[in-house]
Amino acid sequence: MGTGLEPPELRRFIAHSETMVSPKSIAALYGRAEMLARMPRRVQQWVVSHAPGDDDIGFVVEPYCFFLSYEITDPEGAAKLLPSRYRLIPTAMFADQSPRLCAIVGAFNIHTSVFWGSRVELYVIAEDTRTGMLTWVICDYESNTINYGPGEGFAGATTERAVLTTTHRGEVVIDMRSAERPNRLQLSASLPSGSLEPLEQRLWIEGNLSVDYGGRLGYEGSEPFGLVFDPDEMRQALRLPREAVALTVDTFGASFRSADPFEAACFPYAQHFLTSSFSRPSDIRDRRDLETAVRENSG
Repeated sequence: MGTGLEPPELRRFIAHSETMVSPKSIAALYGRAEMLARMPRRVQQWVVSHAPGDDDIGFVVEPYCFFLSYEITDPEGAAKLLPSRYRLIPTAMFADQSPRLCAIVGAFNIHTSVFWGSRVELYVIAEDTRTGMLTWVICDYESNTINYGPGEGFAGATTERAVLTTTHRGEVVIDMRSAERPNRLQLSASLPSGSLEPLEQRLWIEGNLSVDYGGRLGYEGSEPFGLVFDPDEMRQALRLPREAVALTVDTFGASFRSADPFEAACFPYAQHFLTSSFSRPSDIRDRRDLETAVRENSG
């Protein structure tokens, strides 16, 4: 375990990650990404492979990002989405929950150095058999802004509706609909019904140090990437009882998971990260390394 970050260190790291985000630069990048999306995949891959290796970006997840965890009921179907080096591994979002093979659907409002908007992502949780790292494997997504995945290349917005907001009654309201696929997530959740509870640390810390792509977004030979963040941002989240979540529809990963989620989590505060522009492996493996990296980037 590290010794923990002092408040001034954390505030400087937050200021650094936020300062890296420029609306003007994002507007210019949007047009370039749409242009690249029209180019052959081999050209896109060349552009990515020749991007600067130390080109870090600020990555800020805004308050009230929301997660639903589902038990995988068709392990063979889920495993088909994974690159060959991964195997399914049981886990849970909260520390006291019984682990099980799971798929997680996450919805976010995000501002970063390269895009600004809303996303829903489908993850299959797996273990990298080369490194032993628990990994969030992104297998599908929908977004109202520009995107990049190793197996897909650059892409523009995919949604016809992208709503993630809150109400004066203390609700999170989500309505994300794809314009290209049958992907849809619609729900409302009562935040006063939740309580802050400890998260499963291997999933939320180690898992954010090893993030990869699968399904239509991945290809063999891609490398997982990691995030730099204060590990205490992953210490706890609002745990919502199932009855507090009015889930109208969620089609993400429906073919291989249970119909009803067994956990719901919401982060009522912003989370601040640094990461690479494109997928590149990270040497960070644990909490101590994370705290060192945050200090090195706190100015």
